[in-house]
Amino acid sequence: KRRNVYKVAITYAVVAWLLIQAASILLPTFEAPTWVMKALVVFLALGFIISVMISWAFEATPEGLKRTENVPPDAVLPTWSPRKFATFIVAVAVIAAGLLAFNLFRTKSVALSTTATPITNKSVAVLAFANLSDDKGSEYFSDGISEELLTVLQKIPGLHVAARTSAFSFKGKNATAQEIGQKLGVAHLVEGSVRKAGDVVRIAARLTQANTGEEQWSENYTRNLKDVFAVQTEIAQTIVEQLRGRLTGGAANPTTKAEIQAEVRAAGKGGTKSVEAHEAYLQGRFFINRHSEKETDQARVAYQREVELDPKFALAWAGLAQAHIWYCNFATEGGQKGFNDHLTAAREAVERALILEPDLPEALSARSLIETNFDYNWKGAAETLRKALALAPQDPALLMQAGNLAAARGEKTQSLEFDRRAVALDPVNALAREYLASALSVTGKQEEARAEYARAIELNPSAPNSHAGAGLTYLLEGKFEEAAVAAQKDAADWARLLIMSCARWSQKRVPESDAALAELIANTSETGAYQIAEVYGYRNDKDHAFEWLERARRQRDAGLPGLRADTLLPNLHDDPRWNAFLRTMGLADDQLK
Repeated sequence: KRRNVYKVAITYAVVAWLLIQAASILLPTFEAPTWVMKALVVFLALGFIISVMISWAFEATPEGLKRTENVPPDAVLPTWSPRKFATFIVAVAVIAAGLLAFNLFRTKSVALSTTATPITNKSVAVLAFANLSDDKGSEYFSDGISEELLTVLQKIPGLHVAARTSAFSFKGKNATAQEIGQKLGVAHLVEGSVRKAGDVVRIAARLTQANTGEEQWSENYTRNLKDVFAVQTEIAQTIVEQLRGRLTGGAANPTTKAEIQAEVRAAGKGGTKSVEAHEAYLQGRFFINRHSEKETDQARVAYQREVELDPKFALAWAGLAQAHIWYCNFATEGGQKGFNDHLTAAREAVERALILEPDLPEALSARSLIETNFDYNWKGAAETLRKALALAPQDPALLMQAGNLAAARGEKTQSLEFDRRAVALDPVNALAREYLASALSVTGKQEEARAEYARAIELNPSAPNSHAGAGLTYLLEGKFEEAAVAAQKDAADWARLLIMSCARWSQKRVPESDAALAELIANTSETGAYQIAEVYGYRNDKDHAFEWLERARRQRDAGLPGLRADTLLPNLHDDPRWNAFLRTMGLADDQLK
């Protein structure tokens, strides 16, 4: 008791609590890494043990600290009165509690602002149907059935449908209907299962009220595999009828039913009546959604088989085009020749699809990508996108592409709006988050951009350019070491090396910057000329920058649509060659009017 061990322990605990509350507010303000807070807590915990040990082994005397055995029992020692001690402890505790309350209130306010979007009653999410087949390799079939149903419903005017990426993110999870509805922002859920055995398929489907979990409609279908198309159409029509009936307060009349049937038929155009081709198409869609080089090749093979089985299968031609475009955008194998071969094949597939179905949104989407990323036909791409969005206004991929085109034209505000709409429709789509992050960074909102990159990384840690994108936001704020650390984690070499070279250059670590640039040139000169130009532009090496920009144009580099908004190239803007190059690209102000 004389050693004041209890008082030391209580005082230390209360002061440490105050320091932790203050740090939880101040550290995020200065964007300190998360390890700093962890280190502080560990340091304070160790300090508690040490302070208690010292208070036990030593005494505080007027002459300073002395070991307990060297202090006479009758010695007069300085001490606080109980009243002063209690006053001090209460004051510190009140301050700490106030900081805790402030922190909790601030967090609650932010959370409320992000969930204020109202849910319309005319909204639905199609969840991935469960695969109940004995062959677990038939997962592509159950996924495909639900995805095709989703695609049809997405094209029904006035109906809000959650995007595939978001809806399918609940696959294999035990989330409640209420949780799913709240996260996806929908009032209704479509769930089901598929059991495929030989030529017989059994499909169970049900419509559920999300906020209550109440089943509104359900049906089981046992059909021959060749009748699966009719089942999908019937399910889609029934769901639209159910939703309209609940909004109007009664059953659909014959006229309304005829209108719904016409809408569903129009939404389902471009398909096939060949069971074998349809099954291959479902495989292609299953693989293309994986977004990897290996599985994109599997998708390409499946799509190629579809068009051979049914040359009039327009959706299959559109899928084949998208697989080839993926290679042009992301793959590095094959160099310039491989790129040219894929681009030629993509053009041919798009034209075949549009000859069969001139108003097919999937084919128009592929055409707009080619016109933007490789032809630099800005006006043509805008016209194609306008037509596609009129047909499928809720397609997040089309909205992302519209944002990409707006950025190419220097329309930063419009680009940001398109990307926000895409994320609102598909909040767990990592690529949509990346597009939004990039748009925020371009408009100078680096902290918001980092938050979006963090969400993209959480959704897909191996997403190319997410870590490097976060690194770019640090680079633009002059935080060069943070930029290098973030970029180092990126899965794409071209993205990692770009930011590493720029960051090390700004840190005057020239040999490291040169080594990263040399590796970038050695590995990606035929597929990453634009990124090489960015490094030289950032270094203010204008001659090399324009040399590589011209090479990127000749190679039809997909990075060039970002030219006008590129935050790494301001050093080039006062050079006469800049406006001349913009004019060559068709991006001069008067050319975009």
